[in-house]
Amino acid sequence: MRSAQARLGSRAAAARRARALGSSTDPEPRDGFTAAEQEFVGERDGFYLASVSSTGWPYVQFRGGPPGFVRTPDAHTLAWADFRGNRQYISTGNVEGDDRVSLFFMDYPHRVRLKVFGHARIVDARDDPDLVTGLIVPGYRAVVEQAVVVTIAAFDWNCPQHITPRFSPIELESLLGRDGGSEDPDAG
Repeated sequence: MRSAQARLGSRAAAARRARALGSSTDPEPRDGFTAAEQEFVGERDGFYLASVSSTGWPYVQFRGGPPGFVRTPDAHTLAWADFRGNRQYISTGNVEGDDRVSLFFMDYPHRVRLKVFGHARIVDARDDPDLVTGLIVPGYRAVVEQAVVVTIAAFDWNCPQHITPRFSPIELESLLGRDGGSEDPDAG
């Protein structure tokens, strides 16, 4: 990475970012999530999860649920109830062979991205029902088969350049209702 940064002319900027973050190396190594990262993750309704297959190829999938389904029990841990999906269990199999994962949490309307690197473990719901119970989202009707617990190894806020703003139906309703969608005769 440093070699590519030097060759392509961004090494000085990366070093400045690292110094601004209080690191003598690069921005990724951190002591753990702050309240800002915990809040950001807690507001997301999905993320992209990358795992490593037995052949060495990366596998990326989208994981979704209601906002707040990913929890941050402490500054070094992410966890979520793994809802039954297509039942292929590709990520589960990958994590059982190589626990390294990468997660991208996106806020498309505000063009913000949080990258997280860590080590995942899969916990069968029958093996630790207390853990799974603590991760269930009240009112969300989904079958929980297992929990995923990630020990955070590194994270970084990423550049907003080239993130196209996208809005969920709920975000659009909120924007349209507040910004001109009102028929209040006293507005404006």
